[in-house]
Amino acid sequence: MTKFVFVTGGVVSSIGKGIVAASLGRLLKSRNYSVSILKLDPYINVDPGTMSPFQHGEVFVTQDGAETDLDLGHYERFTDTSMSRLNSVTTGSIYQAVINKERRGDYNGGTVQVIPHITNEIKERIMRVAKDTNPDVVITEIGGTVGDIESLPFMEAIRQFRKDVGRQNVLYMHVTLIPWIASAGEMKTKPTQHSVKELRSIGIQPDILICRCDRPLPRSLKNKLSEFCDVPVECVIPSQDAKSIYEVPLNLEREGLAQQTLELLNMEQHQPNLAQWQTLVEKLYSPTHRVEIAIVGKYVQLSDAYLSVVEALRHAAIAMSSELHLRWVNSENLETEDVETYLKSVNGIVVPGGFGIRGVDGKIGAIRYARECQIPFLGLCLGMQCSVIEWGRNVAGLKDANSVEFEPHTENPVINLLPEQQDVIDLGGTMRLGLYPCRLLPNSLAFKLYQEEVIYERHRHRYEFNNTYRNMFVESGYVISGTSPDGRLVEIIEFSNHPFFIACQFHPEFQSSPSASHPLFKGFIEAAIARSYPSSQAQIAAQIS
Repeated sequence: MTKFVFVTGGVVSSIGKGIVAASLGRLLKSRNYSVSILKLDPYINVDPGTMSPFQHGEVFVTQDGAETDLDLGHYERFTDTSMSRLNSVTTGSIYQAVINKERRGDYNGGTVQVIPHITNEIKERIMRVAKDTNPDVVITEIGGTVGDIESLPFMEAIRQFRKDVGRQNVLYMHVTLIPWIASAGEMKTKPTQHSVKELRSIGIQPDILICRCDRPLPRSLKNKLSEFCDVPVECVIPSQDAKSIYEVPLNLEREGLAQQTLELLNMEQHQPNLAQWQTLVEKLYSPTHRVEIAIVGKYVQLSDAYLSVVEALRHAAIAMSSELHLRWVNSENLETEDVETYLKSVNGIVVPGGFGIRGVDGKIGAIRYARECQIPFLGLCLGMQCSVIEWGRNVAGLKDANSVEFEPHTENPVINLLPEQQDVIDLGGTMRLGLYPCRLLPNSLAFKLYQEEVIYERHRHRYEFNNTYRNMFVESGYVISGTSPDGRLVEIIEFSNHPFFIACQFHPEFQSSPSASHPLFKGFIEAAIARSYPSSQAQIAAQIS
């Protein structure tokens, strides 16, 4: 039977529940157990698809087209397991489902209440993941912090869950903060004690405590937490701040997290195989090259808005034994100031996805700078659309080339809506979402990088390359190196007279992982290293091949 682990958090938000859940998933997989990880988010939005990145960070897209919380990206990257829409649940989606059932008469005229109807729907979503994928362990992360009014239905549901499936099949894990008080010169356990007290007041006794701290946790404090929180001392697991999130699974392994989890769930102890992960971390901390990459976007004040892009760059840098330095460039600044001031001396430029006109001219300016100055360039989604606009204006002679997203009445809409999108009003879930095939042009840069005739990548966009201008662009020197299998949709463009200039309509960052860096990012970092270390270009090329 499937076992269930519930991860809650206390004291403060952003304490790292997602990384803990993902790390536990990696540790269990290293012992040949199958896992699936589920995120329960307490916000009332149906999904984060219409939320500003400043509010909630990036929107992670699954293969089946669900717009989900960024933690699902961590789950996939750490476990090398594809998640689906079943792995992301929000309060909004729960209430929407319950109200739809009530409108259909499914409750036979009964009064619909939080208990049992909302809690039953939550439990059903958890069980659905277990039934659909039949993993050995389902790890469920509950968003927010214990005591939040929004998360109470989720807490009640997971409290009931142990009774429903049996005590031996459920484990509660609580992630909490052990702060260092500088004026007192010591670490304090009282916030954790209060957090556990709050958790126990709603009927949940944690089995394992994960203690976030910025320095080693003394044995005396572990004993104190064990006594006051009624948790065995071996189940008080320190999680000290690490230089990289990829070090966290190794740290938690040394502290015995997986061993205690398996013991409490009455599962067989297997020997872990973490050699590949250990090698990954060693390469991360012992680079032989250094590259500086500029990320040009309008959400750069919050790096989580481009989380998967950053991680994909990091994966490629690790694969190429390179130290990655990021230069965050606000595209709005490039609209009024000299582009070279912000981009001079970088080894590569990335223009990631986004929505809306704000900062677009700055992105177009950065792309022109990359093209003309022969700087390796990678455009993602909106970054490709801006590349098309830049080429139209500055090479193809279409001075007013634009996207209808930014200028609905432009005379040269090089980026346009598909006919089936013309009358769409709702924003949420109405784009081209999820995994789509793409056929690559032989002998192109894209084909060289992928080494495949047909690839599959994840999309999240509404606007497309306007085929009216396809011949004009090809004749002026653009290469359309990837299209949908029927040739209708342009997916990848590149410029051959350049060290590395490629842009794609999809989001390759969603399919990169530390154990398998994405071909586009790996090729981009290779080109960036070659720009920074031209004398070692042949050696680098041999390394990537």
